[in-house]
Amino acid sequence: MREPIITGRRDEGDEPPPRGPREQRALDPFEEKLRPQRLGEVIGQRAVAERLAIALEAARRRDEALPHILFDGPPGLGKTTFASVLHNELGVELNITSGPALDKKMDLMPYLTNAVERSILFIDEIHRMPRVVEEFIYPVMEDFRVDIVFGEGMAARTINMPLKKFTIIGATTRSGMLSGPLRDRFHLHEHLDFYDVDDLARIIQINASKLKTTIDDDAAIELAERARGTPRLANSRLRWVRDYATARANGHISKEIAHRALDMQEIDQAGMDKQDRRYLDTLLRVFHGGPTGVEALAATMCLAVDTLEEEVEPYLLRREFIIRTPRGRKATPRAYDHMGLARPAFDDGPLFDPQRRLF
Repeated sequence: MREPIITGRRDEGDEPPPRGPREQRALDPFEEKLRPQRLGEVIGQRAVAERLAIALEAARRRDEALPHILFDGPPGLGKTTFASVLHNELGVELNITSGPALDKKMDLMPYLTNAVERSILFIDEIHRMPRVVEEFIYPVMEDFRVDIVFGEGMAARTINMPLKKFTIIGATTRSGMLSGPLRDRFHLHEHLDFYDVDDLARIIQINASKLKTTIDDDAAIELAERARGTPRLANSRLRWVRDYATARANGHISKEIAHRALDMQEIDQAGMDKQDRRYLDTLLRVFHGGPTGVEALAATMCLAVDTLEEEVEPYLLRREFIIRTPRGRKATPRAYDHMGLARPAFDDGPLFDPQRRLF
């Protein structure tokens, strides 16, 4: 008898699924220590947490698996945290993988065939799954089955292998890259937004306590204001300031210690680092505020275009230091103010006045 294959065209290089325990993605021990363990411990994202609490309670009362959930949003806002919290709330098994790791259909098979009732499969960067794997997962999400084909040609026969009813939680930073059919198969679609300063300050205070470090309220606010609205970055800032306070002071984090530590990292009051300010300096000084193309900026800064578009510009756009126009990037009055430069005369009025034809 020929080796069974999965429904659809067989991929070259497909191998049988590995036997034995499944491998899970290693998580940063530092981040794991600071993660909330229960939904009630989650700070921020209140509307999302409330909707998840309803889904949890309904699943408990019906003794069913959670519906499939898709989390989208920028990196570091808690997509993995929510998955681990839901796993703890239900007391079920959690398996973690990522879209790039699922190169072939057979890479997904161990997670499916070994899934237990009401367990959770978390797929990070789900938008990076190959199309063949994405199409293979459709019947899994809808009917909890895998179609296996034995033989080839006229002698082929199909066996439907039922699966346990479990939950797939997907996380993506680019939900627009997901196909419509895959996106529609998630019953809950939650967007995570950036955190405000008060929520971040509270997170920093709680995590400082977990790290057995004391911190003043105004120091926590100082850290929160420079964390770009991102808990992961706030934890990173806290870790550095904690090290600085241990090495250069008595271990207690005051506002002055936090200020000195972040200044040493060249992180300013707006949360911008050296590369962000270099971008603005190049745009303002070399290109006179623009508009100019990103390729010209990248060449002048000796950086790749992708680095500017993916790492530098998103925060500058969100803080309204720059705008994108049909003719290229252009600095806003806020950028001149932040860099301590005088605004050009034409920027004294509204930036988008169509009568003035700035662009």
